[in-house]
Amino acid sequence: MDWRKLIHPEPKTSAGKPEVKETQLSVEFLLGLFAGGWTEKQVLEKYPALTSENLRVALAAADSKLVSSIANPELLEMIEQTRE
Repeated sequence: MDWRKLIHPEPKTSAGKPEVKETQLSVEFLLGLFAGGWTEKQVLEKYPALTSENLRVALAAADSKLVSSIANPELLEMIEQTRE
């Protein structure tokens, strides 16, 4: 799964923080729910626009390098170049 299809920065609703496409829920917000003890079932019931798939992608995006690269495409290019 290409995370870029589901996670993107949104300056209007999340101050440029990466969020799940078409939900206005930032990755940071979702992590906060889990840190607060919410279960996946509770999150999906409260926010029906989310699916299990895009929730998993959002959690995967919590990796600090990935989150930084979403907000900073130049960093993503540098990371990809070092892998080559």
